[in-house]
Amino acid sequence: MSDEAAAGYVRVRLDLSYDGSEFSGWAKQAGGRRTVQGEIEDALRTVTRSGETYELTVAGRTDAGVHARGQVAHVDLPREVWAEHNQKLLKRLAGRLPRDVRVWALREAPSGFNARFSAIWRRYAYRVTDNPGGVDPLLRNHVLWHDWPLDVDAMNEAARRLLGEHDFAAYCKKREGATTIRTLQELRLVKGDDGIITATVRADAFCHNMVRSLIGALLFVGDGHRPPDWPAKVLAAGVRDSAVHVVRPHGLTLEEVGYPADELLAARSKEARNKRSLPPAGCC
Repeated sequence: MSDEAAAGYVRVRLDLSYDGSEFSGWAKQAGGRRTVQGEIEDALRTVTRSGETYELTVAGRTDAGVHARGQVAHVDLPREVWAEHNQKLLKRLAGRLPRDVRVWALREAPSGFNARFSAIWRRYAYRVTDNPGGVDPLLRNHVLWHDWPLDVDAMNEAARRLLGEHDFAAYCKKREGATTIRTLQELRLVKGDDGIITATVRADAFCHNMVRSLIGALLFVGDGHRPPDWPAKVLAAGVRDSAVHVVRPHGLTLEEVGYPADELLAARSKEARNKRSLPPAGCC
């Protein structure tokens, strides 16, 4: 996966959003399942009248049912295709794409840009309510109902103990050969006047199921089933705990992806490809 488009191609950045309710996640899958990547690639092929599919690279693959407001992807298009279509491509995509996915911006990416590896952070929001009456029907596809009262202060106390660089193996679905070391930069919860609790979760990257597992642990603290120090103890143990539930996907939204200044993009991509390890205990 190169950080530069091949000769004769232009790398194009796409900013997009989607309602994940009816998608089987971002990534294309066998068997004809409906995915965000598949819909956009099909639309691009149609509106550019191309005989080939131009493959998208995304900042963060989302699971089935997960939404995105600030997703970023890139695609390498033949220079002549970009020159012919770039002025009208956004409007043509709007006419071709289904209503639950939108591309909001298309522009030629700066040198060294890679939607996945150049990113320095991703910010998600998870929304939940403990309203005894349940979830507003108009928000049912975006807010989880938790049928126990939640102590947001206790959840924030627990969240603070998880910040920093750690091996999040206890909160991730293990993938062969992939590291689970991540830097959790922000994890905080705020209850709005509407009774919806929004958890903001920001990290340099996330491993599979990490956000939904963290929220599952914090909900156990919030409803009094576990003390505030329990999620950190699970993290330190480094193994999956059966008490940590992966909460349902519909409350999760990818809100924003952050990138460094243009001149730092290539260096960031190189750094992100390096497999990380934690320093030995007590070394520094």
